[in-house]
Amino acid sequence: MNQELQEWQEETAEIIAELVEDGSNPDAEYPIEHHFAAIDFDSLEKLAVDLYKAGFEVEDAEEVELDDGAIVFCFDATKEGSLDVERITAEISTLLPLCKKYHVDYDGWGTYFAE
Repeated sequence: MNQELQEWQEETAEIIAELVEDGSNPDAEYPIEHHFAAIDFDSLEKLAVDLYKAGFEVEDAEEVELDDGAIVFCFDATKEGSLDVERITAEISTLLPLCKKYHVDYDGWGTYFAE
């Protein structure tokens, strides 16, 4: 496993542990939202098409102005699933090469508390 993916695996384990520690149901199905950003809208759009074909629900891109005045485009791609480190890390391992291919930044993942 490469260094970047190992770091994501460690962060994923921490996020899941914090959710469970806070009382979130470890057996629930969760919407796992992966976050993406790029300065080039066309690159982001190409990634969105690939993610849609891979079974992700892809949200519309938003234009965001950063603190330094730069403009970036971002969107989330969601897939339902369990809070499982290996499963989420496997998703990330397929997302990272696509991000590199299209010059898009992978900005992590998130989900919501479930009872």
